[in-house]
Formats: sequence, C-alpha cells, structure tokens
Amino acid sequence: MIQIGVDFGGTKIEAAAIDGDGEFRARIRAATPANYEAAINTVCELVHGAEQQAGTNNCTVGIGTPGSVSPRTGAMRNANAVWLNGRRFREDVSSALGRPVRIANDANCLALSEVIDGAAVGSKIAFAVILGTGCGGGLIVHGQLVEGAHGVGGEWGHISLPWPSHEELDGPSCWCGQRSCLETWVSGSGLQRDYVAHTNIQRCAEDIVELARAGDDAARSAVYRYIHRLGRALAVIGNIVDPDTIVLGGGMSNVRELYEKLPAVVRSYVFTDSWEPRIVQARWGDSSGVRGAARLWPLQ
Repeated sequence: MIQIGVDFGGTKIEAAAIDGDGEFRARIRAATPANYEAAINTVCELVHGAEQQAGTNNCTVGIGTPGSVSPRTGAMRNANAVWLNGRRFREDVSSALGRPVRIANDANCLALSEVIDGAAVGSKIAFAVILGTGCGGGLIVHGQLVEGAHGVGGEWGHISLPWPSHEELDGPSCWCGQRSCLETWVSGSGLQRDYVAHTNIQRCAEDIVELARAGDDAARSAVYRYIHRLGRALAVIGNIVDPDTIVLGGGMSNVRELYEKLPAVVRSYVFTDSWEPRIVQARWGDSSGVRGAARLWPLQ
C-alpha cells in the first residue's frame, strides 16, 4: 500500500509517496505560496504529482502543518503561518482532492515517524521536539499519538521558560501573544536573538555554533545559555510524562554538543534520584515530517 504524506512548511511544501516498507516511491516539492487559495492548489498539485511518479492514484493523504485543527470548530489555529488560522484547511483540501484528509501538527508527525521506524522505535513514551525557526513538541505513548482533549497535547513551544534567571524574567514577546515562550528561547531563532542581545551582531544560528567551536567567547556563552535553557525546558517534560526517549529534530538537532551536554542539565532539574532516557537525533531528519504525515493513516 502506498500512502501520501505532505509536509506543509513555512517556505516549502513537500509531498511524498511512501510504501508499506517505509521506502520512498516519489518525492516532490514546491515553494509555499503566500496566500490560502494558492496553498490549496499547490497541495493538490503535489499530491497528484507524487501519485503520478509512484504510478498510483487515490492514495490516503496525511498533512503535517504548523498549528493544529481545533476540535471545536474544525478550523486551523496556532499556526505561525498566520493566514492558515481560522480556515477549514482540512475540509478545503479534502474537497479539492475529492477524498478524506488527515491533519496533525508537524511536531506530532515527527514524533509518529520516529516511533514507527526511526530513532524512538520500541519506546513506551517518546517526546519529539522540532528546534528550527520555531519549536514544537509531539508525544507518543505506547505507539499512540497523544493530541489531548483539545488538540494541544505536546504544545511545548508555548509554555514559559522554566526556572528563569533574573535576566530571563522579562522574556521576549512571542507571536502567539504571550511572553517568554520556549519558542523565543530554544528555537534556532531564539539562539540568534540571544546572541544579538549580547553582542549587537546579527549572525545565523549555524554561524554562532561554528564560532563557538572555534573558541569565540561570545558565541560559546550564547551556546551555553541555549543548552541550559533547552535542558530546563526538557526537564519539565521529564517531570510531567517521564519519557524514555527524547528525539530532537529541526536545524538545531544537528548541533552535536546538545547530545553531549543536555543530559546533565536535564538531570539536575528533574525531580527524581535517577534520570537516564535517551536524547537522540531524529533518524529521518527533515524527512520525518512527511513520513509521519503519511502514517497518520494506518497501513492496511
């Protein structure tokens, strides 16, 4: 059986056809349009294109999106692609394609992908995080995606930075309307913002990490603060759901120092005498989102 997954991102949309063994049979991408109607058309074109490449049709379609669908209204909410919010995206894509469509938050898709055949296979409780331009989380318990009573299970990126220092108390404003959300601290954008605040120099996250490795004091301090904040944020998850595996995805997941230094930071904040879960990089990297979206439908 071939399934279609769609990863709806802020800059690109990818569709992929994946067979029952988890092998890609087709992959196709396009730039994310700047308006809603064009986005619907692009998703449909990509789905049909992936099916054509794979030599099939009328496959199941799952879509990973920023934000999530409100169980009360059926409309999108909490998407940083704000023009999706308030729109019945699932129903509109379904109508345009002429078949049912399933939608989940992109971090939930990452989590599902990694538990099914990725870095978290065999985990009883797995928590996956995306550390990119923004940040989000997804929770899998005994192989099942936990979205919660209101569809916001795992919305880790929009809780406040825990155990703040004095200088962190008045945190930055977040696009969601709150202040000091984790997204403003532990995303790649958060590292950039913190570095600028201390140096008045604009650099991308990748360059800051490379400077830190080269011994630059300002960059090393910024990366240290980032790791300590991320560790505190993960300790909250440790205290609430106590996962045996934490999977990191997104651009910042490529920073090898995270895997070396995070466990000790998390351990110092978790309310237990021992804490030994695995903190691992997503096996499928940027492909986890599209793979998890496809697997929103069970294999027949």
